[in-house]
Amino acid sequence: MNAISLVARREITVRSRTKGYRYGLVVTAILVAVLAALPKLLGGGSDYTVGLVGPQADRLQAALSAQAAHGDDLTIKITRFADEAAARRAVANDDVEVAVVDNATVVSKTVVSQTLSAILDTAHRMVATEENLTSAGLDPAKVGAAQQVRPMTELTLNGSGEDATIRRVIAMTIVVILFMLLIQICTWVAMGVVEEKGSRIVEILLTSVRPWQLLAGKTIGLGVLGLSQLIVIAVVGLAAAQLTGAVPQLPDGTYGVVATTIVWFLLGYAFYAAMFAAIASLVSRQEDLSGVLTPATMLLMASYLVGFVAAQSPDGPLTHALSIIPPFSAMVMPVRAAVVAVPLWETALAMGLMLLAAVAILFVGGRIYQRAVLRTGARVRWREAFGSAS
Repeated sequence: MNAISLVARREITVRSRTKGYRYGLVVTAILVAVLAALPKLLGGGSDYTVGLVGPQADRLQAALSAQAAHGDDLTIKITRFADEAAARRAVANDDVEVAVVDNATVVSKTVVSQTLSAILDTAHRMVATEENLTSAGLDPAKVGAAQQVRPMTELTLNGSGEDATIRRVIAMTIVVILFMLLIQICTWVAMGVVEEKGSRIVEILLTSVRPWQLLAGKTIGLGVLGLSQLIVIAVVGLAAAQLTGAVPQLPDGTYGVVATTIVWFLLGYAFYAAMFAAIASLVSRQEDLSGVLTPATMLLMASYLVGFVAAQSPDGPLTHALSIIPPFSAMVMPVRAAVVAVPLWETALAMGLMLLAAVAILFVGGRIYQRAVLRTGARVRWREAFGSAS
């Protein structure tokens, strides 16, 4: 274990001191904070200037003011005009966005936005309905009171509609973060293996440590850096969302989902890092690395795509099955758990199977790495690697 810890500390020290890692971590934290606050920043407020003309201007103004009072970040400035000609001039000069003439005509320079059009239509219907009721000999106040019916209570098994939306956003974020971190850290592992093999540094290292110890130390060291990135992203993202009010209240269980996501990252990383390292040991040049890593990259990409499907259809049969089957479970199960409540036994089963898969790939990958890492020159063939590893 002492040899493994020495290799792990070496990997952490060397990689963490690079400008790319440090600047990348800072930039990632800033991007996460901005993205978390973006919905609030882009939402902003809606300000409209409306001109009114005609005998019904008073009631229209009251109807528009009522909507502004009940709307979030909605401001409506009213300007009164003596006649339609004055209102048209104001619209032409951009003094007002639109002008409503006699509660019958909307004057504007261009097409009215959907939001403002809906506001004006609501005010028009309110005033017109009140006028129709008065003409029919009915008291608008009594009719309005009779229409004040208490709405039905909505009860959904997975929380409110707003919670469901937030959960899906969290799930999509988990998919992207897990994929980006896994592909980044596993590529670091692969590049480190090829670099040490190509420069023949590995021959010097193997005089002091065994091949499996070198592989384990490298995997653990870079995994610690990846875990630190994940924790920074989680803390910064949640803090930014709360402080900016972009997500006023996180759904129940969000912090539990974040905690289990870290566990899934470790399991997924153990699986893919061993696979990437074993495959990378087959070649001696960085130029050959991308081609030989294609199978592992495609497998990780497939998990990534299935994770997006899981965010949209968490209870689908495909999602249900792949959330338990490794290695897809490392990315699908945390996404599924972010959207719906997953039974504890399913989570435990998925983690157990993923752990077994990680141990198996570590064993096989370690044997391949042990036999292939010292063979420089021509690329080691798959048949030779598995034959040697058997």
